[in-house]
Amino acid sequence: MLRVLFVLCLLLSLPISAVARIAGPVEVTKPAAVRDLPGIRKSGELRVLVNQSRNSSGEVKGQSIGVEYQRLRALEQYLNRNARDGRNLRLKIIPKAKDQLLAALQRGEGDLVAPGELLSSKGGMHVIASEAIRRDVPVVIVARKGNRRYQRLEQLAGRSLSLPAGSIAKDALHGINLRLQERKLPPIVVEWVDPTLAVEDVLEMVQAGIFDFTAVELHIAERWAKVMPKLRVDRHMVLDDQGDMRWYMRPDAPMLSASVDRFLDGYRVPDDQDAAFQRVYRRLYKVHSPMGRTERQRLERVRPVLQRYAAQHDFDWLALAALAFKESTLDPSARGSSGATGLMQITPAAARSVGVGDISKVENNVQASAKYLAKIRRSFFNSPRLNERERMAFVLAGYNLGPQRVQSLRAEARRRGLNPDQWFFQVERVAMEELGMGVVSYVNAVNKYYLAYARERYSLEPAVSMHK
Repeated sequence: MLRVLFVLCLLLSLPISAVARIAGPVEVTKPAAVRDLPGIRKSGELRVLVNQSRNSSGEVKGQSIGVEYQRLRALEQYLNRNARDGRNLRLKIIPKAKDQLLAALQRGEGDLVAPGELLSSKGGMHVIASEAIRRDVPVVIVARKGNRRYQRLEQLAGRSLSLPAGSIAKDALHGINLRLQERKLPPIVVEWVDPTLAVEDVLEMVQAGIFDFTAVELHIAERWAKVMPKLRVDRHMVLDDQGDMRWYMRPDAPMLSASVDRFLDGYRVPDDQDAAFQRVYRRLYKVHSPMGRTERQRLERVRPVLQRYAAQHDFDWLALAALAFKESTLDPSARGSSGATGLMQITPAAARSVGVGDISKVENNVQASAKYLAKIRRSFFNSPRLNERERMAFVLAGYNLGPQRVQSLRAEARRRGLNPDQWFFQVERVAMEELGMGVVSYVNAVNKYYLAYARERYSLEPAVSMHK
């Protein structure tokens, strides 16, 4: 029985297909020619493929937040100082899901990969690595403060570890699970999280108590613990410490590779690298579990009305529940700013625009919100190019910000070469840079509450009787 369980869990721990994990629609791109440094200089543009995680890349209203941004800007200055023809290069930042970076490099979609995290180059990838940016990086267990503290990895046998797509912990867990099998212990089971979640999102959900454990590079865990004070970094629980952080290039770009290595050899991380990161993010990561006893009781009281109007307007009722939890923590008597009121915090004007009055009543409040969300979806985000998760993200952004402003963000994303049909990690980048973290945090929070509910759908929806 243990052997069968082990094999099953190993199969579950394997990453699902790359297409299934993509948060937005797949874009078919014609392979581009590989360029070495002379060709890059001639074009005036160094195309850098970056991990779309906010930990690795991102700017908020002109402030560099991602760990790679300052290093990449320093590389830009280094290459321009050493230009013999006096022509300056500029960086073109191309965000991709972490597990798509090396394949995109091989297709010629970029000249350099700067992941900001450990990246496995196994599996036949024809790439070369730079000099190490960090050597022997520990990958450690992270939990929530107050939860049971384990002393040995073996004590996690049979427990679930929540990991984002592309996590380097997958490789280490294979060896650990083999050792557990030898001791006739159940394996550590990997829960591959939704593709809308990057490493920092998983850490926030661990802090909230939605996920029990994750595994992450020690320096990343310590960085985010500065702005998520309820995280506990278990430094003694090391899955692996043999990996080096590097950048990656094509082997047919030797001049670029040599220049990158010379730059990295002389680069020193600024003492204040995380100053802006802490200033911007310190008060933003406040998601908490919607699955506590009180929260579940509140949800059960409003479940029938949420289900009724979700069904009428073709929404998942748990999406409406997640929005209600974000807006009012499921409190029908909540009062907000600008006249927003009730469970869904809709304004009287928005309710009137869809023909609903007296939103002090829970029934009307939910009806108005569902009708208004459906109106936004129908009028602005009804394109078949949008998958349903991205469509809902755009609808939520429109609910928070106004749909016309969201459409302008999509237009700017298209102008920059980002995917205008993907909110997560694409259009949201434009929102971060132009508007700050407000709408980004809003959509992310609702999405996390939805995922928390969806994990427990079986217990939140009453069983359908088999008897008439």
